[in-house]
Amino acid sequence: MIGFIIRVIVALAALAFNVYLFYSGSWGWGITMLLPTAIIWLTFWRNENVIIALYQMRLGKQDKAWNALNRIKAPQFLPKSQHAYVLYLKGMMGLQKDLGFAKCEQMIRKALSMGLRTKQDQGVAHMQLAGICMQTGRKNEAKMLLSEAKKLDEKNMLKEQLSTMRKQLGMVASANQMRMAQMHKGRKKTPRKR
Repeated sequence: MIGFIIRVIVALAALAFNVYLFYSGSWGWGITMLLPTAIIWLTFWRNENVIIALYQMRLGKQDKAWNALNRIKAPQFLPKSQHAYVLYLKGMMGLQKDLGFAKCEQMIRKALSMGLRTKQDQGVAHMQLAGICMQTGRKNEAKMLLSEAKKLDEKNMLKEQLSTMRKQLGMVASANQMRMAQMHKGRKKTPRKR
């Protein structure tokens, strides 16, 4: 919250200084100051920590990406699309950080409801949700989510992952089978004595 207030004050001061430069006749300095003022105002729509996290994820440095996301203390003050991407990235990375399936699923679903910009990101989110459903034994929901991901994947970038997940879907135990295994705690029945 304090960072947001400081950002607003700096943005307003830069804008006021830019207007003053044009008003006083310093056109050269006014034009020069347009770029820094535009960069400061751009930070209201594109959070630098989200950009850093996406870049670190592309490089494969998950810990640095996680740290960049954790630097965002109040994502609810970000624009809606940026807040959605914070939830989306935290949900995806939370699966690797052992946050738990329920919490990660909740974050990814909330990000989808808030609106991810590209269809590719929506397809990846549906694919991640299908993976969570497969892990928790919800086969029908996983099938539905995989078909949604296939529809959203217009450029066929997820084709291999989707085909692999469809193959794995056949080997997934149903929720009832998982419940029965937990009840028996994985023990084999001992043979009956005669």
